Amino acid sequence: MPVEIFQASRWTRGNFLFPTVIEVSDKAVIRRKRSWFTKDEISMSIYKVASVHIKTGMIWSDILIESSGGSDPLASHGHTKSDAQRIKELIEGHQALPANRSAQERAD
Repeated sequence: MPVEIFQASRWTRGNFLFPTVIEVSDKAVIRRKRSWFTKDEISMSIYKVASVHIKTGMIWSDILIESSGGSDPLASHGHTKSDAQRIKELIEGHQALPANRSAQERAD
């Protein structure tokens, strides 16, 4: 499956020079945050995602992706409302795929 990439707006705090990027694939969610001399990358397996919390303002949305394993959540701010909703839909869709496959295999 293809990877979808979502970049935070450069107009938001902390994203002017190096905007935060969230990648969603069928295996993992990855948040990448760069600065002048460092790169901070956090990844979480799709199957370890416990919840996706979206806090929407007038223009921008904050996203908090929590893990069922108790590790630090993935947090990002400055995404559009539609990008935040799409991230949530992708994660929920990828989590539902194995359940759909096993139910289909049992029916066959």
